Amino acid sequence: MPLLQSPVCNPAGVPIIEYDYVKNLHSDDGPTPIRKTSPIKASRALLLRVVCSQPNLGRQEIASNHVPTNHQNHQPVVEPPSNPPPPPAKKSNTKYETFTPQRASELFKKYADNDDADVIGPEGFEQLCTDANMPLDGPRPIIFAWQMGAKDMAKVTKDEWTKGTSQLKISSVPQIELAISELDDLLIQGKAPVRAAPKNQEYDRSSYFSYSADVKSGFSKLYSYAFALAKPEASRNIDMEYPIMKEIIDFINEKGTYKATNKDLWTMMLEFCETVTPNLQGYDPDAAWPTLLDDFVAWKTASPDTEQTAN
Repeated sequence: MPLLQSPVCNPAGVPIIEYDYVKNLHSDDGPTPIRKTSPIKASRALLLRVVCSQPNLGRQEIASNHVPTNHQNHQPVVEPPSNPPPPPAKKSNTKYETFTPQRASELFKKYADNDDADVIGPEGFEQLCTDANMPLDGPRPIIFAWQMGAKDMAKVTKDEWTKGTSQLKISSVPQIELAISELDDLLIQGKAPVRAAPKNQEYDRSSYFSYSADVKSGFSKLYSYAFALAKPEASRNIDMEYPIMKEIIDFINEKGTYKATNKDLWTMMLEFCETVTPNLQGYDPDAAWPTLLDDFVAWKTASPDTEQTAN
C-alpha cells in the first residue's frame, strides 16, 4: 500500500497526519492495538504530540480549561509549557567522545540506505531512533529531524546530517540521545534548563541555551517546523479531510472546557471522523466512544440545524 498523506485534526484543531490505526476497537481497558507500520507513518502521527504537548498531560483524562485559539483562523495559540519545572535530572556517567567530522561521517554510513549512500531512509532512521532512545511514539524523532534540518519525514540526507551534526558537535549515538532528550525535557516536558559549564560540554549547547533563554520562541520554532514537515511539498496547506472535524472543533471551542487528550480519545478520534457523517449517520450510541465524542453528538443533536436536517 502506498504511503498516502491523509490529514486530520486533533481536538484542538491542529492538523496532523493519519496513522495506520486498527479500526472498530472501542475498549477502554487498555491501549488500542496498532498494526506494524513504517517509521514514516509512525512519525507523522507524532506531529500531534509535538505541536500540542503540555507537561504531564499524555496520561491524564480530559481536563478542564479552555484551549486558547485565534478566532480568525481557528488555530490554537502556541503556548510553551507552564507547569512548575521539576528539579534538574541527575547527570549520567556516560562518557562522550570528542566530536570529529570523520566520526560523524562514519556514523552516517552506519544508518545510510544500502542502495543510496547519501541518504538515511526510513529503515535506517527507525534503527537510529531505537539506538538513540527516540521512541517513535514520542516527540523525539521530530525534534531530531528539526535539529538536522530534515525536509522529509523519516529521512536525513548526507548534507543535512553534516550540517546538523557539525552545528551540535555530535558524532556518536550517546551524544544524539543526550542532545535530543534535553530539548524534549525543555520544550515539551517543561523541565528546568540544564546547567552546564561553558567548557568540556558533551556537545555544543549554543542552540539549546538560546531556546532555554526564550522557551516560548523555541517551542514556536518547533511548532512551525512540524507544520512544514507535515504538509505536502507542493501545497501551502494541510487540508482537513473529514467534514465533521470542523464541527468537533467548534464544539470544543464553544464549550471551552477541554484542554488535554488521552490515548483513548487520540485513537478513536480518527475512527469517529472516518465512520460518522456530518448528519451523524454511522454513529452507534451503544459503542464505547470517548466521553468527549458522546458529548459532541448530544450537542449536535440538540442544535436546530441538525433537527432541520433530520426532518
